[in-house]
Amino acid sequence: MQQTFTQKRSWIVLGVLLLVFLTGTYLIQSKQMQEYVPYDSSSPSPTGTKAFYTYLKEENFPVSKWNQNPAFLPQTEGSSLLIMIEPYFIPDSDVMNAYIEFMEEGNTILLLKNNPRGFFDIQINHIGNLTIESTEINYNGKHYESEIMSNIRIDSKDSDTILLSDNFGDVAIKRNYGAGSLILSVTPTWMMNEHILKNDHLPLLLNLLQENGFNYSRILIDEFYHGGSPSSALDVYQNWFLILLFQGALVTLLTLWMQGKRFGPIREAREEFVRYSDESIRALAAWQLRGKTYNESLHTQADYLKYLLQEKWGIPYNRSWIDSITILTSRWKNKDSSQIVNFIYKLDEILKNERITKQEFLYWSKELDTLRKEVEEG
Repeated sequence: MQQTFTQKRSWIVLGVLLLVFLTGTYLIQSKQMQEYVPYDSSSPSPTGTKAFYTYLKEENFPVSKWNQNPAFLPQTEGSSLLIMIEPYFIPDSDVMNAYIEFMEEGNTILLLKNNPRGFFDIQINHIGNLTIESTEINYNGKHYESEIMSNIRIDSKDSDTILLSDNFGDVAIKRNYGAGSLILSVTPTWMMNEHILKNDHLPLLLNLLQENGFNYSRILIDEFYHGGSPSSALDVYQNWFLILLFQGALVTLLTLWMQGKRFGPIREAREEFVRYSDESIRALAAWQLRGKTYNESLHTQADYLKYLLQEKWGIPYNRSWIDSITILTSRWKNKDSSQIVNFIYKLDEILKNERITKQEFLYWSKELDTLRKEVEEG
């Protein structure tokens, strides 16, 4: 019966801990969802890009987010489009080589960045102070209205294909890499929720996406450099696998705990080292105080003192207090003879009373304890 109850209690504790874990995970994720960063494809804020991501989803394009290291990008020839919107950091050489290998396999990268210097050996031109105003964009001989919030223009090569340009220079180009290509534009703000429907931004973005036919088996929104922290070894695993791994570790720990596995220092049971304590005496004294059995308690103390007098000072237990005056006056050093005689006669008188008050009990308990200490000390 006791074992069954213990098992039920263990399962209840396990359920409560799992509930706390799931609730904490939900609250943490909910809090993180409110702290949006610019150009985040999950952000509904004005600086996010959720509108464009949702548009692709609703139009049934095979779009998804990519949060892993570029080394793990799919290498299927000529079928994937990777959209990089204002990466926060310039990739190192290894990451850059991974992007280049991805394009050389026939895939496409669409890079939207205000200042693309440091990416793919891109050269730039500064056009002076930034002025945000409506400007006319040329695309295949057609003119579109837009706002360009970058004072950077691309210094294109002869082998590059110029896609978009304005009065200050090249705004977007296409550069071939092996069987694939890089499409670069200095207009990431067009993707923002607050700007995508302004002027002709959406048609211009769709023109960039359709540059290579838009016949992609998958479209990946690169969020690898939107996390605000460098990559780690855990980046190679999917989030669902990491959560499953953490939950498995938690369940394993709780299972070991339920089976009685000991972690930490050994703690001895209390009854193994608590010996000869005065807890029973304290409990008896408390019971007598609550029951107001002052007379009985005082007689118990007096009897115990007579046993000590017999053991230590040789006064027979059966001798009355008055008959013990002579020996007490010779052995009791802290009181003179008159005080001892007065003490004995009053003690004998109080012990003969059938009822005593609490004040009398406390006074005579203190007096008897004073004599007890002197007897025990010799």
